[in-house]
Amino acid sequence: MNLELYRVFCCVASTGNILKAAEQLYITQPAVSRAIRQLESEIGFQLFLRSSRGVRLTKHGEILYKYADQALSLIKTGEKKIREYENLEYGEIVVGVSDTLCKYYLTPFLNSFNNKYPNIRIQVRCHNTPETVKLLKEGHIDLAIVTSPLIEEKLTLLPVLQIQDCFVAGEKYKSLSERKRHIREITSYPIMLLTRSSNSRLFIDQYFRSNSVVFEPALELGNYDLLAHFARNNFGIACVMKNFIKDDLAQGRLFEIELFEKIPPRSACVATISNADPSPAARELIQMLSSANSL
Repeated sequence: MNLELYRVFCCVASTGNILKAAEQLYITQPAVSRAIRQLESEIGFQLFLRSSRGVRLTKHGEILYKYADQALSLIKTGEKKIREYENLEYGEIVVGVSDTLCKYYLTPFLNSFNNKYPNIRIQVRCHNTPETVKLLKEGHIDLAIVTSPLIEEKLTLLPVLQIQDCFVAGEKYKSLSERKRHIREITSYPIMLLTRSSNSRLFIDQYFRSNSVVFEPALELGNYDLLAHFARNNFGIACVMKNFIKDDLAQGRLFEIELFEKIPPRSACVATISNADPSPAARELIQMLSSANSL
């Protein structure tokens, strides 16, 4: 189907004059006449009755015009919506992220994004890194904020924030923070870690193994806020992200226990599907995150 023929047909039908249609379409009058003849040949019916005063639709032409005009109007609307979508005048973005990174890292960026693009609907799905990666691969989210190390062949990772893990405790174990300790020393006290299903827990477990330390944690909790809360309440020593407890450290609610065997730094990364074209909204948010790169 040649849409251009229908554009010419609808223009002639609306103006009732081949010359006026040619002027509106910026083509010659013979070109308009040829287009009408070609369409009539393809349809198999005469579409216009011609007279010295112009042209008017036949019954077949009236039927075709009713639907062709609606179709072209929908196409114009579709083209307009594409431009609006590309210009971030409307749309949706779905982000996968952990509770901690959402609260302490992502929220200010989402606030800025929402202020700049108020017509873009934002959805946030909070899960740990393995679950978030699964959602990304299944196409349920546009992008993910995940923690390294992460090896996924089908994903592109863009580091945006350096993370430093550390061990902290409340007043009860404050004396442990008065000098550097060896990792084996602190494992004689109650240690609190994230649950085993998280990527961050896998990272810390590997840290312990690399230092030939084997032990069972006293408590396993679902997020870093709970770990910090339990540490403040003297349940034991918690392994947390130092980036997000600076106020607790500054105000003496928590105390960092420095170790000779320092935990290696790692990164929070924006993850997207390799060789896939992110939506305009996703591209803009990724640009915001990468521009404020805290590495």
